[in-house]
Amino acid sequence: MMRDELGDLAIFLAVAEERSFTRAAVRLGTSQSAVSGAVRRLEGHLGVSLLARTTRSVNPTQAGEQLLATLRPALGDIRSRLGEIAALREKPTGLVRITTSRHAAESLLWPAIDRVMARHDGIVVELSLDGALTNIVEDRFDAGVRLGESLEKDMIALRIGPDLRMAVVGAPAYLSAHPAPRSPRDLIAHRCINLRMATRGNLYAWEFEKDGQALNVRVEGPFIANDASMALRCAVAGHGLACVVEDAAVLDLMRQGALVRVLEDWCPPFAGHHLYYPSRRNLSPAFRVVMEELRRGIG
Repeated sequence: MMRDELGDLAIFLAVAEERSFTRAAVRLGTSQSAVSGAVRRLEGHLGVSLLARTTRSVNPTQAGEQLLATLRPALGDIRSRLGEIAALREKPTGLVRITTSRHAAESLLWPAIDRVMARHDGIVVELSLDGALTNIVEDRFDAGVRLGESLEKDMIALRIGPDLRMAVVGAPAYLSAHPAPRSPRDLIAHRCINLRMATRGNLYAWEFEKDGQALNVRVEGPFIANDASMALRCAVAGHGLACVVEDAAVLDLMRQGALVRVLEDWCPPFAGHHLYYPSRRNLSPAFRVVMEELRRGIG
């Protein structure tokens, strides 16, 4: 069925219910001639008369009554479904799937998701904690959260967190037995805690920069982890230096005296976490709610 025929059916229903071309035109917000033309077009397509017209009244013929018996419930159901879909804007529902690192999930996503769940009981959020750069289209995620420097070029990105810095830290007991490094090159003489990257599986090369000079250092030590929180625990225990993101947990340990920071002047800020997704079109109402909550979180 062509699009024009659907419109003609709706016009015929209005005329049959109003028993008048004039009142149907007012109801539909169009001209009487447009209404008459639509009914004539529909009758010509079906090859039967649908309305009996007199100077005083308009009434459905037998064929018209049969068509009305089908149209009323069908168009009524369509209107009802459209109303339900429109209501999703007022009460978003559905599943939102996001792939993210553990650090972003704990520091940024959870506070926003906590607020979403408190306000929208129809939204379900699924977090997949994975340090690898997941293909969100192939794996059917709505979005991912990664550092700005890790984003793919064809993705739309929304900043959801502040700039970050790395922090090289060690326990006071360790640093009392090993002179603090004054340059990243001094790390060669230190016991360092390695972090295995989920993206490629190789060990993270500690990245430094000062006065425009970038320097990457491969370190060695007694412990390797694929989770930064375990590397941090190893450093607190006094087994060596760790290079971790400067976050609330690290700052708290430094304030408590459990960790001491070194090489601070070699650790400049870098782009923080971004929410990324493939298109601005066809975003579900539920995803928009989560996205706006994350945007609100950065003030």
